[in-house]
Amino acid sequence: MVTDRALEAPLSYAAQHQSAHLEELFEFLRIPSISAQPQHREDVARAAEWLADSMTAAGLENVRIIETDGHPLVYGDNLKAGPGAPTVLIYGHYDVQPPEPLDLWESPPFEPDVRDDYVYARGSADDKGQLFIHVKAIEAFVRCRNGLPVNVKVLAEGEEEVGGPSLAAFIPEQEELLSADVAVISDTPMLAIGKPAIVYGLRGLAYMLVDVYGPKRDLHSGHYGGAVKNPINALAHIIARLQDEGGKVLIPGFYDDVRTLDEEERKILSELPFDEQAWAEEIGVLGPWGEPDYTLIERIGARPTLDVNGIVGGYTGEGGKTVLPAHAHAKISMRLVPDQNPEEIADAFTRYVTEIAPPEVRVEVQTTGGGSFASISDYNTDAVRAAADAYYEVYGEKPVLMREGGSIPVVGQLQSHLGLETVLMGFSSPDAQIHAPNERFYLPNYYQGIETVIHFLYGYAQRFRAEHVEES
Repeated sequence: MVTDRALEAPLSYAAQHQSAHLEELFEFLRIPSISAQPQHREDVARAAEWLADSMTAAGLENVRIIETDGHPLVYGDNLKAGPGAPTVLIYGHYDVQPPEPLDLWESPPFEPDVRDDYVYARGSADDKGQLFIHVKAIEAFVRCRNGLPVNVKVLAEGEEEVGGPSLAAFIPEQEELLSADVAVISDTPMLAIGKPAIVYGLRGLAYMLVDVYGPKRDLHSGHYGGAVKNPINALAHIIARLQDEGGKVLIPGFYDDVRTLDEEERKILSELPFDEQAWAEEIGVLGPWGEPDYTLIERIGARPTLDVNGIVGGYTGEGGKTVLPAHAHAKISMRLVPDQNPEEIADAFTRYVTEIAPPEVRVEVQTTGGGSFASISDYNTDAVRAAADAYYEVYGEKPVLMREGGSIPVVGQLQSHLGLETVLMGFSSPDAQIHAPNERFYLPNYYQGIETVIHFLYGYAQRFRAEHVEES
């Protein structure tokens, strides 16, 4: 691997400023920008201001905070590479998941702590650390060369963890502002430590709330048990009829629009160097589970799912209390695959739950937000090839192509509204524990991520110019 001399200065700058870049990341992580909790609204706004200041200091121009009906967006650009250079739209989010349960954290979630080459903090991997990689890569070019090799636009949101409704409304109205040749997002994992991956497929999401109401107040289970339908029991029966023991979802019409996995994709996914036993041991399960006609990799990224995310009802304190509760509540998510419509799936879910609910209880079903569509990105583009080259320069390995089971709604929105393909360059590790206690970011990936993005921006510019010279 031979580094182009044009990259020597920015790469050297990144290496020399690792300590400063880490301290800045710590500042970012200390802000509890929890978008789902109203009491942290001011903290989310403070994180937006902090990010805007950092983007300005890195050399981005036209930086501004864009107010919305929810949490603000942050935008900045550097367009000095000129009209002959490609434009890269970089997206990330600065909001984070709630840290609860707090008692399971080994260190406070908003006090970054470094242990064994990991920084532990909420948002370290999802997505503050990965977003900040791009800010620092931009800074390295601006400080060391006569500008960037590409035009860049950076857009960050503060609502990704709550479905991104403000961004969804913003994108269709900002075609000119967000016009670009490609989008780049770092909000996905690598295959393993030292083994990079480019994600080309993401699942969509429909999220449902189910409330079951029984008597008008909690009742003594001895006086009324056996004569009054228990809302928790009713909810349990409803949930049991949503899915069979093998993982098949039983909602009528659920699979009608599921796109079939073709042989090319099944071959790509089958070639992933994936250790099922190590995977099971790392997460602490006895073994994999799911649809028997699909491999574990296919189940994780290419098949739809239904999962109960939480149940609330009755007495949950210390000791026992013989109560028959008045109300039970469940949160249920369905991860969707290409061609499934989240609104239609939510409607089918609502109809089915209403039909199977016992007549002795009242059931209410709601959906949170509009859901999100699954997305498939083209992996045969110059931008993907440039990303693969960049990973190889830094990690010494070509990245694998893979689907990822999570949802990043903006990928589909950029595709449908702006016609933009997205390159998903992830730097998180599979053991990052995102959305869980003790979230962590592997620090070598933070530093190597900055190097990789430096290589990518330069390499993509070279490929873009070569292609357009051939066309002319």
